[in-house]
Amino acid sequence: MGPENGFFGRYDHSLDAKGRLILPVRIRNRLGSLCFLTPHLDGCLAIWPPETFRAEVELRHASAIDSFARAQVREWSSAVDETEVDPQGRILVAADLRAYAALEREVVIVGVIDHVELWSPPMWNATVLVPSGAGATTGA
Repeated sequence: MGPENGFFGRYDHSLDAKGRLILPVRIRNRLGSLCFLTPHLDGCLAIWPPETFRAEVELRHASAIDSFARAQVREWSSAVDETEVDPQGRILVAADLRAYAALEREVVIVGVIDHVELWSPPMWNATVLVPSGAGATTGA
């Protein structure tokens, strides 16, 4: 994946009352119409396009060499949500995934090269090394 196809930037968006999130135009143009939403590291969610999700699955499957690792793979894969980007550029974030990432209304969307992360603002602020608000955009 080259820089022209990667995910970059930070965006501040909100979930609607039904748990839908409008993706920034730059993100959804590179994402396509189908994506995979998963629990991810440090308490965030990850959005994967099919090609990078395939690589993530292969990596996880290959690392399942003992019973503990296999249990982790089972737990992770049971929480994967295959979702479509609707015509308005929204994805539905399932209630169990919102709970995992402590997403209420506000969401920090971050492009991380081969995937996109969704963060609750407090978790993002506790994790990130860049001062809060630096480099954030609120538009599409």
